[in-house]
Amino acid sequence: MWSAFTRPFTLWPPALGIVSGGLTAFGAHPRAEFSWLLLARIGVGALMAAVLNAASNGINQIHDLELDRVNKPDRPLPSGRMGMTEAHVLTWGFFALALLLAAWVNLQCFILAASAAVLTWVYSAPPLRTKKHGWWANFTIAIPRGLLLKVCGWSTVKTVVAWEPWYIGSIFFLFLLGASTTKDFADMEGDRLGGCDTLPVKYGVRRAAWMIAPSFVLPFLLLPIGTKTGILTGNAMLLDIMGLILMAWGSYTVYLLLRRPDELAATENHPSWTHMYLMMMALQIGFAVSYLVR
Repeated sequence: MWSAFTRPFTLWPPALGIVSGGLTAFGAHPRAEFSWLLLARIGVGALMAAVLNAASNGINQIHDLELDRVNKPDRPLPSGRMGMTEAHVLTWGFFALALLLAAWVNLQCFILAASAAVLTWVYSAPPLRTKKHGWWANFTIAIPRGLLLKVCGWSTVKTVVAWEPWYIGSIFFLFLLGASTTKDFADMEGDRLGGCDTLPVKYGVRRAAWMIAPSFVLPFLLLPIGTKTGILTGNAMLLDIMGLILMAWGSYTVYLLLRRPDELAATENHPSWTHMYLMMMALQIGFAVSYLVR
């Protein structure tokens, strides 16, 4: 039951994001010296991100109960397999544990994790509940899961008072700013009934697909720009190649989005959603490799 509530398959990407961020910071100029404490900080940071994501899943399900009765009736809360009190205890326990783990790493990691926790609450819970407000929903997803996640990973190894980690995080932010909408197309019926004006609900399937298309291509132009300007200190050739591959991959995903946009709302997991997740994982791994291979 707890497993279904935390949705374990969603916990791996944020954990990978922290590991990737830590390894990227390790290989960035000047290269850090290896120590077992450094490795422990990366590991605890990865565990923290997974636990924080479990808390985010919990707060989302608590406040999306009525929507999930339509969109995802088999989940623990709408199906009645879990009570609301148990859900609250688990969720707030996960939030507390995540912040304790972040505090163990260092102060910067704690501040970034706490900021991400606040934004996950802002996204799901009233009175703000940005999930109901179009682009505001995308911003409050892309900041913690894109920008802050990568910078938080960097903080496990080096200070974040530098341009490089924020530049890297901005690539993930711009990608998720549009790409995160791919999860909303299949939930349009419940979102509409629940008053959530996601981009597909607010603008329609076709227009929303065109609006998010640039996020699958343009953010990756920042990779060659970063190497040419010296902001990115990893392996320039590998970073440039990664940028070209992801722009091509993103262009193919845009083709899938725009070829038959009406299918986005008719399929529970449209291929574009799968490609979004795979591109995110490839970007995380690509950064780590590009910075370790100098």
